Amino acid sequence: MRVGIVSPVVTTVPGSHAPWERSAGITELVEIAKAADALGFDHLTCSEHVAVPTEVAQQRGATYWDPLATFGHLAAHTSRIRFATQVLVLGYHHPLEIAKRYGTLDLISGGRLVLGLGVGSLEEEFALLGARFAGRGAVADEAIAALRASLSRREPTFHGEHFDYSGFVVEPHAQQERVPLWVGGRTPRSLRRATTHADGWVPFGLSLDQLRSMLDATDLPDDFEVVLGPGRPLDPGGDPAATTARLTEVRRAGATLVSTAVRSQSPAHYLEQLEALARLASRAD
Repeated sequence: MRVGIVSPVVTTVPGSHAPWERSAGITELVEIAKAADALGFDHLTCSEHVAVPTEVAQQRGATYWDPLATFGHLAAHTSRIRFATQVLVLGYHHPLEIAKRYGTLDLISGGRLVLGLGVGSLEEEFALLGARFAGRGAVADEAIAALRASLSRREPTFHGEHFDYSGFVVEPHAQQERVPLWVGGRTPRSLRRATTHADGWVPFGLSLDQLRSMLDATDLPDDFEVVLGPGRPLDPGGDPAATTARLTEVRRAGATLVSTAVRSQSPAHYLEQLEALARLASRAD
């Protein structure tokens, strides 16, 4: 069973992270990344928010490490694990900005980038950045198409309603011939966006029954990734039976790849939990 890790430390969403993460930093994160890399986990994640409104931070948390800087550092300490933005907000960037900045990350990491992309939901953050909130879904659809046409290209060309460019050189650019694109969301429209324009879907806030129903009603492309979480942090060391059962439930709901957090009391305990999870995942294959 393929399992990726929802990175600790880089976000601190209330109720979803252990107390030790609030005082942890890059030293602990590097040790976790190195362990996850050696144990064979598929990916690490990092979300994007530039500035969260104070009142929103009480529900969503205020800590969001920048994915580009974070992954660039972790790439120097690992060799095979992938780096998944979960998610990069499309409306905050021009497609060629993403192609250049994250294409460079793909190059320096040896082709280990996964671009998780989202439409975005914080209207205050859009306004702060001078980005258009109304109609952002249509802009996002075109931005994904532009990224598909532009990533890994020295002289990208795209002609659309919102983005129109040619005659520019983007160097360096992504090493992978086809950088995986995952779309985040919880609606049928987000799933349609993913199957139409991308390589995978990362849903959130849905029950496994809802996910199974949505997937059963959709004609999924070949090799399409469905990246599901178990709904709560797992405890592979303390309750291996429940962890195995939950992994199995998630796969039966349609997951091709499980992305999960683990319960932990300290950085050392977190590393122990990763080892236990790797053993359970290998037996579940």
